[in-house]
Amino acid sequence: MKKAINLRNIKISNSEKIELIMNLSTMIAAGISILSAVESLLEDAKGNQKIVLQTLNDHIFQGKHVYSAFAEFPQIFDKVTVNIVKAAEESGTLDVVLKDIKDNTRKEMEFNDRLKSALMYPILIMIVFVGVLLMILVVVIPKISVVFLRLKVELPLATRVLMFASDIVVNKTIPFILISTALIGIVGYVLKKYSKIIIQPLLSLPVIAPLVLKIDLTRFTYSLYLLLNSGIPITIALQLTEEVVVKKEVFAIIRKTYDMVVSGKNMSEGLKKGKNIIPSIMIKIIEAGEKSGTLDKSLHDVSEYLDYEVASSVKTATALLEPIMLVVVGVLVGGMMMAIIAPIYGLIGSVTAK
Repeated sequence: MKKAINLRNIKISNSEKIELIMNLSTMIAAGISILSAVESLLEDAKGNQKIVLQTLNDHIFQGKHVYSAFAEFPQIFDKVTVNIVKAAEESGTLDVVLKDIKDNTRKEMEFNDRLKSALMYPILIMIVFVGVLLMILVVVIPKISVVFLRLKVELPLATRVLMFASDIVVNKTIPFILISTALIGIVGYVLKKYSKIIIQPLLSLPVIAPLVLKIDLTRFTYSLYLLLNSGIPITIALQLTEEVVVKKEVFAIIRKTYDMVVSGKNMSEGLKKGKNIIPSIMIKIIEAGEKSGTLDKSLHDVSEYLDYEVASSVKTATALLEPIMLVVVGVLVGGMMMAIIAPIYGLIGSVTAK
């Protein structure tokens, strides 16, 4: 019996998502019916992308909407995307909205690529450091520890720690590997299960907090632009954008803004309540958009400006991170070498004194 697939756990890469949405948008814009477009794409689809297209095909064939099929895959299409597509289907602008979603996904992918590039250097440095550490523990320490033990000299704490670690790695290799693997697995499980609880303190760190704030505001303004541009009422749009941010402070400001809009006030008035967090230029542009009746365009302009700010911040953080990592690794390696050399100098000194 064939095992049922849990659609809620299905994922595809951003590049596959862009390809899927772009193909649908192009075909619909060319006058091809959505059912024919999906059937055409199904012929060459593979893996999870095929599952998405097959589900979409089944929904359309049964007379259901595209957004209902997208809602089956929360790991691929968030609530903002689903509601944008729903509004587009009702207004007959699905091809245009799909293009906007494609552009948004592309921006997200480009940002993730920038983050990966920024993290690649420190990760490489840490891998080199771990390699050097293992080499010292396996090759250097065992030979030196024999001499120290024979001479029965008083060793510094750092040297004793290195000798203890070397003994575990060299003489208890299998238990060391098993325990290390188990610890990595436990840490991975805890990080995955309690990621939201663990990540919040990290988001408040001095260097990370300003960057995360800008990312949140970029996602908030662009998502709100897409929703309003699709014809979704601002109250519903604000509720949906609560899910695209990660910082509690930004979430609270969006919730406060929603409450004020429901009570008949402008969105900019709600954002002013968080002026210590929300940039003044963002509030002024949104306020101008409300007065001129072009709020969606103003939100798009703000998101573009914030996106540029995020890119600059990532570039600056990367430039600062590289020398800091080199200094940290240099200090750690230097500390290990001193733990080895210090007792040797001590022995030489005692011999010279005699």
